[in-house]
Amino acid sequence: MSKIVVVYFSGYGHTRRIAEAVAAGASASLLAVDSEGNIPEAGWDELAAADGIIFGAPTYMGSAPWQFKKFADATSKAWFTRAWQDKVFGGFTNSASLNGDKAVTLISLQTLASQHGGIWVSLGLPPANTLASTRQDVNNLGGSVGLLVQSPSDAGAEAIPQGDLDTAGKYGARVAEIASRLKA
Repeated sequence: MSKIVVVYFSGYGHTRRIAEAVAAGASASLLAVDSEGNIPEAGWDELAAADGIIFGAPTYMGSAPWQFKKFADATSKAWFTRAWQDKVFGGFTNSASLNGDKAVTLISLQTLASQHGGIWVSLGLPPANTLASTRQDVNNLGGSVGLLVQSPSDAGAEAIPQGDLDTAGKYGARVAEIASRLKA
C-alpha cells in the first residue's frame, strides 16, 4: 500500500470537502495549507515520506490563490535536493463556474509536480458528455488532466454535486493505485 498525502488550501470549505473525498478514495492523509500559506513543520516530513502527493486548490481569478502559491514556492527547498523526484502526483481544483478557467490552475499544479521530477496522474475517466448526462454523473465537467469540480458560489460545500464528489473519490483511488504499482 502506498502513502498518499493530499495537500490543499480551502478558502471557504468547498476545496476541503473535495480534499476529503479525494483522500477517502486514496486512503490518504490530509494536510491543509493555512490562511497564511503555511503548513505545519511536520507536514514537510509527511510530504517527504509520501509515495504520492495530490495538490488541491480553488481557482480564484484564473489561478490558484496566493496561499497555495506561497506553499508552492516554499517547496523549492525540496526541489533543490530533488527530494520529490519520481513521486506520483495528482491535482484538483474547483471554482463557482462550470469552466471558470480551472484548466489554468490544473496546469500550474501539473507544472509544479513536473518541476519536482514527479510523475503526474491524469483523471483517466471518460467525460459524461451526452444529452442524457447530468451533474450527478462521474466526470460531468469533462476533465482529463486532473479533477475538476464546480462549487456554487451562493451555497456551502454541501451543495457540491454528487457527480463531482464521486469523481473525486475515483481520482484519489487512481492516484493511490498507480503509486502502489510504481512502488512495487
